[in-house]
Amino acid sequence: MPKAKKARAVGFNHIALEVGDIEEALAFYGRLFDFKLRGKSKDSAFIDLGDQFLALQKGRRQPADDGRHFGLVVDDKEAVRKALAEAGIEPLPGRFLDFLDPWGNRIEIVGYDNIQFTKAPHVLRGMGLSDLGKSEKAIKELADKGMAPDRT
Repeated sequence: MPKAKKARAVGFNHIALEVGDIEEALAFYGRLFDFKLRGKSKDSAFIDLGDQFLALQKGRRQPADDGRHFGLVVDDKEAVRKALAEAGIEPLPGRFLDFLDPWGNRIEIVGYDNIQFTKAPHVLRGMGLSDLGKSEKAIKELADKGMAPDRT
């Protein structure tokens, strides 16, 4: 009997975080990031990330994250570092810019310019971020996989 073809994972549509209160979570994340809401109800909110989104859901049940985390890509990592300091949030120890939100969700801040993750030009344009570029290191990593961005 032939082996069934497996689906290929191609990316993330969204990440869902459990928080204690939706309004408090929106206020917290609003101190750190400029964002637009995709939608909101009393038990959830959806922060638009262009062709992806971050879902906030009321009802955190588990203890604070330790190693488990997700990398949130931003256009300006240093601006987040400054916003964390202004909000009195101490980054976690280590070589990355990680922090815990008030509900124990661990988030690593990653600069768009230094990683392989790439938004399509039309998505960046729609987000008002057409001028975002990649470092030479990130471009080389992409080129090594046959995925180098077009240079126009």
